[in-house]
Amino acid sequence: MRTRDDLAALAHDALRTLGVPDSALAEDGPVLRARSPLVDAELFSVRATAPEEVDDVVDAAHRAFLDWRLVPAPVRGRVVKRLGELLTEHKETLADLVTIEVGKIRSEALGEVQEMIDICDLAVGLSRQLYGRTMPSERPGHRLQEVWHPLGVVGVISAFNFPVAVWSWNTSVALVCGDPVVWKPSELAPLCALGCDALLRRAIAEEGAPDGIHQLLLGGRDVGNALVEHPQVALLSATGSTRMGREVGPKVAARFGRSLLELGGNNAVVVAPSANLDLAVSSIVFAAAGTAGQRCTSMRRLIVHESVADELVGRLEKAFASLPVGDPFEEGTLVGPLVNERAFTAMQEALEAVRIQGGEVLVGGERADVGADGYWARPALVRVPHQDGIVLQETFAPILYVLTYSDLDEALALHNGVSQGLSAGIFTSDQAEAERFLAPDGADTGIANVNSGTSGAEIGGAFGGEKETGGGRESGSDAWKGYMRRSTNTINWSGVVQLAQGVDFG
Repeated sequence: MRTRDDLAALAHDALRTLGVPDSALAEDGPVLRARSPLVDAELFSVRATAPEEVDDVVDAAHRAFLDWRLVPAPVRGRVVKRLGELLTEHKETLADLVTIEVGKIRSEALGEVQEMIDICDLAVGLSRQLYGRTMPSERPGHRLQEVWHPLGVVGVISAFNFPVAVWSWNTSVALVCGDPVVWKPSELAPLCALGCDALLRRAIAEEGAPDGIHQLLLGGRDVGNALVEHPQVALLSATGSTRMGREVGPKVAARFGRSLLELGGNNAVVVAPSANLDLAVSSIVFAAAGTAGQRCTSMRRLIVHESVADELVGRLEKAFASLPVGDPFEEGTLVGPLVNERAFTAMQEALEAVRIQGGEVLVGGERADVGADGYWARPALVRVPHQDGIVLQETFAPILYVLTYSDLDEALALHNGVSQGLSAGIFTSDQAEAERFLAPDGADTGIANVNSGTSGAEIGGAFGGEKETGGGRESGSDAWKGYMRRSTNTINWSGVVQLAQGVDFG
């Protein structure tokens, strides 16, 4: 296991490789303490943004917008194309920072950077496909059309668990749509943010784009709140808890801004009698224990038919008990640390609540001894008699609650009986069951899968959820429309005045 000094040196080297200037590191003035959950210790300090600086930063982005919106979209795409090339070149280095600051195992950290590269590819193609439409007019000699225009400054507030990918979802799409970005990352991952910002700034300079189209705000809640309330932020994209969304949404709405909210998830999978259990076990274990249960798409609930429950649970017990917990840099490790003490405490409180409610912890839940400081927890498999109390809440930790059902209607009622609506899955070989799960009266989530777990969405589809998940959509499909404004145009080439609906005004 690496020591604190090892991690600090590796982080310093990574920042230099990515082009982060030494001036970004500081010991005086406003600072953020860069930490690593691998040793539960501070590594060094980075210069932070004071809340009173936010006005100047957003104003600079707005001034850049006035020029950037006039640049043809395919030309804007060149900046994102170059960013993707730089990410490919520095994939390993940026993944190092992800592991250091968040604790993701190596394959997940590399996968997160690959996701950034993939969304750059998608956005570059999108830069030539910001399609409008034409419609027939009821008036002779007239044409109707819809076109999409750049919206304005996009504020991005991202969470610690995907410290680089979620930024790239928003930023690559926003830039090709003609929108500058002001990014306030999680205060738990400032090093990842500095690395991303340095690569994008290099791409901007090499392509001759306006310098102000990307701005970075490093700070805490007060800095984020200043961004949320700023009148020149046309769209505020925020990823975090439902509690955070309840605060952010009304503030943006009060100033008639747009918000894109990606909030909590209490994701479930239904396992039917006809399910391929080999397939189900592998998918369930990754979805529940991957990223130490700290994904918004992590599986929290397993709804299994009573006829296969004992067999499936027995196989999951063995799988959970054998999961290697330890140094995420080491090959073979599958579970890294929780991000901090607060996350571990929340996990223990949830498990105690389960016991009080009559549930049983079948395996896991305890702190793992890996020979290093930090909050390392063994993923917990929990049998619960009812879906109530703590089961209805999202605990950002590797806990999987097991419930049973007797028919599909009951399974769907359990599945939909929570306030969140992000991701879902069903394992079945019955086509009718699969289709029902995807039907309007099936899973009420933004993402629904068949014979696949809740985690691992591809960037080609729109990502987001319903209910208390916030309703936002990022990444692929037509999510780009959220970053633009629609204009409906009437073109009169008839040479005479004609009013719609047959109105005659003399």
